[in-house]
Amino acid sequence: MELKSFSSNSLSTFEVGKFSSTFFSNFRHKFGVRYSTQFKCHRGLFLKTYSASDDSCLTDKAVIYSVGSDDYEAKTNSYCINGMNGSTSSLYYRNLVLDAFDDEYGGVLIDPNRLPHNTYAFASMLCLSLSHWKKKGKKGVWLKLPLEQSDLVPIAVKEGFQYHHAEPGYVMLTYWIPEGPCMLPANASHQVGIGGFVINDNNEVLVVQEKHCSPATLGLWKIPTGFIHEAEEIYTGAVREVKEETG
Repeated sequence: MELKSFSSNSLSTFEVGKFSSTFFSNFRHKFGVRYSTQFKCHRGLFLKTYSASDDSCLTDKAVIYSVGSDDYEAKTNSYCINGMNGSTSSLYYRNLVLDAFDDEYGGVLIDPNRLPHNTYAFASMLCLSLSHWKKKGKKGVWLKLPLEQSDLVPIAVKEGFQYHHAEPGYVMLTYWIPEGPCMLPANASHQVGIGGFVINDNNEVLVVQEKHCSPATLGLWKIPTGFIHEAEEIYTGAVREVKEETG
């Protein structure tokens, strides 16, 4: 049996189906075996199943061959038909579910560093992943798409994802699996203000004047104030603001 390698960039879903169809068509004519076929289309991924007649038997020996990428594999099955031994091959996806981490709230965080770059592969894997996570009883799904993979955003939105928030380097989308209202937390919408109260050994309090302020507060003396940075502790922010406003 001859095995051929395929590039994941050039091997389309159509070609996968064409390969399987041609192979089993030749196999049927050669050995006179009757097959019933079923086609299933799942968002761009075509799955084809075969069943043989009662006077033949197919046994799966599960011999796996790599076909040049992480997305596809060739699987060889052995068969025994009317005393004649042989084997068949088929192509299929090895990784149907997107790489993800479970969070502590029963949700899923999709790994942004292991997303497929091919849009067709992403569409198929995303749909199958949602079905898989639904069966496992998962709740919220978080999908972080880097700026360089923004072409995947329309695919996720079409699948039912919603925008959560965006930063200069990425966009975060979410999907709520259970029936009923979404219980995922909203994005941060407020800023936390801080002030540094500094007093010396002479009981003198540090006060400053803003260089840039509205006319109403021009010349006003105040303690150093500002806003907490993202993921910054309150006390760290207070010290930083004092240093920034006093030079």
